[in-house]
Amino acid sequence: MAASTHTVTNQVPPLVGYDVFATDRALTEAVGRHIAPEILPEAQRELGALGLSAGSAQAQLWGAQANGNPPGLHTHDRYGHRVDEVEFHPAWHRLLGHAVSAGLTDAWGRPAGHVRRAAGFLVWTQAEAGHGCPLSMTHAAVPALRTDPALAAEWEPLLTSHVYEEGLRPPSQKAGVLFGMGMTEKQGGTDVRSNTTRAEPLAGDGEYLLTGHKWFCSAPMSDGFLVLAQAPGGLSCFLVPRVLPDGARNAFAIQRLKDKLGNRSNASAEVEFDGTWARRVGEEGRGVRTIIEMVAATRLDCVVGSSALMRQAVAQAIHHTAYRSAFGGLLIEKPLMRNVLADLALESEAATTLALRLAAAYDADTDEERAFLRIAVPTAKYWVTKRCSAVVGEALECLGGNGYVEESGMPRLLREAPLNSIWEGSGNVQALDVLRALQREPQALNAFLLEVGKARGADHRLDAAIKDLLTELADLDAVEARARRLVERMALVLQGSLLLRWAPPEVADAFCASRLGGDWGSAFGTLPHSLALASIVERARAQDR
Repeated sequence: MAASTHTVTNQVPPLVGYDVFATDRALTEAVGRHIAPEILPEAQRELGALGLSAGSAQAQLWGAQANGNPPGLHTHDRYGHRVDEVEFHPAWHRLLGHAVSAGLTDAWGRPAGHVRRAAGFLVWTQAEAGHGCPLSMTHAAVPALRTDPALAAEWEPLLTSHVYEEGLRPPSQKAGVLFGMGMTEKQGGTDVRSNTTRAEPLAGDGEYLLTGHKWFCSAPMSDGFLVLAQAPGGLSCFLVPRVLPDGARNAFAIQRLKDKLGNRSNASAEVEFDGTWARRVGEEGRGVRTIIEMVAATRLDCVVGSSALMRQAVAQAIHHTAYRSAFGGLLIEKPLMRNVLADLALESEAATTLALRLAAAYDADTDEERAFLRIAVPTAKYWVTKRCSAVVGEALECLGGNGYVEESGMPRLLREAPLNSIWEGSGNVQALDVLRALQREPQALNAFLLEVGKARGADHRLDAAIKDLLTELADLDAVEARARRLVERMALVLQGSLLLRWAPPEVADAFCASRLGGDWGSAFGTLPHSLALASIVERARAQDR
């Protein structure tokens, strides 16, 4: 075949060798806003180094390898002994090692730790999202363990360590550990109070033996797990180590690995407990209350993770259209494509701004901010994770047929996109949790309204949306059927308030006109044509300027 027929023209260079952090203006501005000046230079250096790593060809290769070579289960060794080990591709360990060394499990004990970690999590999971699961659970286990000072003293230094050591060994022999979580069972799912796993007390203080089955247990090669089980005093929280202090393997039988839509690099397992040794965390009968802070922290990571997927999808779409020519010019210069890109960029920036605001509330750790988080986290988790699939799907379409090909990386983003909306409680669970906060915790609603009210008077469309929201909130009778509608409005009002206070005027104006003012269609690319669309797209472009 003649070589002349294979001349390559009008193809887009890969988006590689760039700083994922520095080229994300919404993120860099949020970091500068929420971190004190005396700490900011150090945080920017850390995040810049991580951003360069995340945008490197090496990290992109690791991500492709980890997803192209899913983990495999080995239940027995060659002699018939039960081992229950999961083998991961070396790229998985490299991704995890880099993340742990960058402090992505270390937020609770350092200044501005949550903002620094959330920003890093948003940057690094753009290289590969599956390994974010053990990072998230390890980070989130800390507040649950702090209900027991002795357990916290033993485990927290290892959980927040910047050293990753793969392999199952006694924790005392490792410089750092990872944690997982097991709450759901096949008969109950999200209804964790229907759990049937039994916990029988032993003679030792706080020691139990567990018997039961967990339907979803992610990252089963972690060093420890927080699980729920029925003790004599009711549903309780327990710490289950994979390896006992004497070096023996705990009873932790992995029955199978889930064959999942996305998140292919990460192992999600069904596990059996049969005489499994555990230590109680918190009081008997208060398991949900004990583990709820872990759940809240992982829900925030769902928001951050979805923001990362959206950011990477939008970056890829803008990059592609900036180089691809059609119909006599670059795609990015075509008015209709520019409208689509600007619409996607708005969604991405609103998600990032909200995610970092929530992380900053964790760092502040005041009564007001804790009340705000109580209602803002499930609200954000509901809405941002819902928007992720729509954004990624539209961004993929911007690449046309090239985006539908695995080598582009876009199909992997699309398969990953629904996960965060399901994990840690799907949409209905989040909406109902917001209702509980509204009905039982008036201080949470007050904190939320104070936050959105900080931008009151800045835009008539926000003011009208707040007024409509207050009308909705005034009648909470028979509200369950309209819970999603209410929570969606709360999320949009919150995002609008944040953007009006902190984003460039053209971004805030476009968001308020479309999301709050109703000047918008039912698909992306339906923004009012009179808005500053080119400026919005240029702001979201992922390249050094």
